[in-house]
Amino acid sequence: MKTPLVYVVMGSDSDWKVMKRAKEVLEHFGVTVEARVVSAHRTPEDLGPFAAEAEKNGAAAIIAGAGGAAHLPGMLASFTVLPVIGVPVLTTALSGMDSLLSIVQMPKGIPVATVAIDNAENAGLLALRIIGVSHPEIQKKLREYREKIANESRAKTKNLT
Repeated sequence: MKTPLVYVVMGSDSDWKVMKRAKEVLEHFGVTVEARVVSAHRTPEDLGPFAAEAEKNGAAAIIAGAGGAAHLPGMLASFTVLPVIGVPVLTTALSGMDSLLSIVQMPKGIPVATVAIDNAENAGLLALRIIGVSHPEIQKKLREYREKIANESRAKTKNLT
């Protein structure tokens, strides 16, 4: 079986502190990840070729993080039929709400899945669920992960004494 591929992209390397968490989750589950900076505003001419490359390389999904105007996830979704998962990155001006609303308010026909502000871990887990549809071994690992976090949660009751 060829290892699934997910791209983790962001508009600037300043987003890496958030976006690297998606990469870490995916790698923990054995998924091949490639991280890149692709800016919707500074290098818009690179978006179409990047999306075509992702499709050609057999990517399972693209996770795109963006802050402020946060056009990257939506613009990528307009160039590909691959699932795009948007991660709104916290901004100081509006506490990330500008990023969240920019990503979640996509027009009909160009969907972008969106996770919570700065929650790249959930973006990685959502990509794993998408991959799991055709990779039972990933689904098995996800079930084991869910059981692990459930047990950790149950064990927290003892911290209440």
